[in-house]
Amino acid sequence: MRIIHVKDFIGEEVEIKGWLYNKRSKGKILFLIVRDGSGYIQVVGVKGESPDYIFDIYDELGLESSVIVKGIVRKEPRSIGGYELSLTGLEPVQIAVDYPIQKKEHGTAFLMEHRHLWIRSKKQRAILRIRNEVEKAIVDFFYENDFVRIDTPILTPTAAEGSTTLFSTEYFDMGKAYLAQTGQLYLEAAIFANGLVYNFGPTFRAEKSKTRRHLTEFWMVEAEEAYYDNDDNMKVQENFISYIIERVIKRCADELKILERDTNILQSISLPFPKITYDDAVELLQKDGFSTKWGEDFGGDEETAISKHFDKPVFIMDYPRKIKAFYMKEHSERPELVRCADLIAPEGYGEIIGGSQREDDYDKLLARMEEFGLAIENYRWYLDLRKYGSVVHSGFGLGIERTVAWICGIPHVREATAFPRMLYRIYP
Repeated sequence: MRIIHVKDFIGEEVEIKGWLYNKRSKGKILFLIVRDGSGYIQVVGVKGESPDYIFDIYDELGLESSVIVKGIVRKEPRSIGGYELSLTGLEPVQIAVDYPIQKKEHGTAFLMEHRHLWIRSKKQRAILRIRNEVEKAIVDFFYENDFVRIDTPILTPTAAEGSTTLFSTEYFDMGKAYLAQTGQLYLEAAIFANGLVYNFGPTFRAEKSKTRRHLTEFWMVEAEEAYYDNDDNMKVQENFISYIIERVIKRCADELKILERDTNILQSISLPFPKITYDDAVELLQKDGFSTKWGEDFGGDEETAISKHFDKPVFIMDYPRKIKAFYMKEHSERPELVRCADLIAPEGYGEIIGGSQREDDYDKLLARMEEFGLAIENYRWYLDLRKYGSVVHSGFGLGIERTVAWICGIPHVREATAFPRMLYRIYP
């Protein structure tokens, strides 16, 4: 029996296999909080009604001891989860002694060192369950909208987002290979087979950043769409984010409550999302007292300031080409710009989606690659896509950890994944 299902067995004896989350005693009554991954339930033992041996071993049961408990299910609105068990049996599987994480304040460094245990805590479990729902919603959205999943390589021979943030490894006797920064280029090839495609997996950036928004290994979902321009691309992103938010609100109400998340903010998000140009954003920042100059990229502080002017995600469009990737489409009216859009989450959570129309003209793409100093021979296959049936196309990438952090209302992306990889952390 899983705790999540006990509501269907009121008045019956059930067996729960789980772990001791908390305990207390009051006279002749024992209160055990047991969890099994699906939920929490209070188990109540009463002297004279429950077996005596349980009272004899009570003091030995440390937090996180693995236990099998039996009891009669009864409805109890005051108890965690709304139900509890009248204890009829308890079998210790393994008694834990001196569990490191106790019911007191611990520093972040200590908790990260014990991340393998910290994920058992109520809030961390809630975050990971919300992440699970976000990931399921992502797959469902694309499936329901006729996108085909393409699993793109993790080992690649070239860079796609700049050569300074690559993790490298030796690839047999063929020289260096790199951990993928993105699967986008491969997805672009796949649109010519399937029209609408997406991937979903880990990506890696050897970026020496210690901000609350950065990890060296993170999960990203990317989509590419044949015959979609940048405006079409933004419509997909709006519907995508709206779909994810609705799913989490509907299916993770308990987890959001545990995290004390103000769901009114999430529930108020409606379509369409506001859109401003890069020019508008610079002007907005300058009015806010920033010294940002045209042509400079935005950092975390700038994104936070921009987001405070809006109560839902906002698109920033048409950035200068010199600060964006080589594959972005040149703006038809202003060649110093590219047709792109970053989606900035509200409440200061920064960019959660980066997207653009891709350059579909062979000569312009070749010139752009030469401008970036790329080894053209390594990208011949990518240039082929502009020779054999090239079409207008667009795509985007969404960072899972940033999105989960925003939805959960947590301050740092390190808690949005089970085992974060950061500049100074690769343990456990």
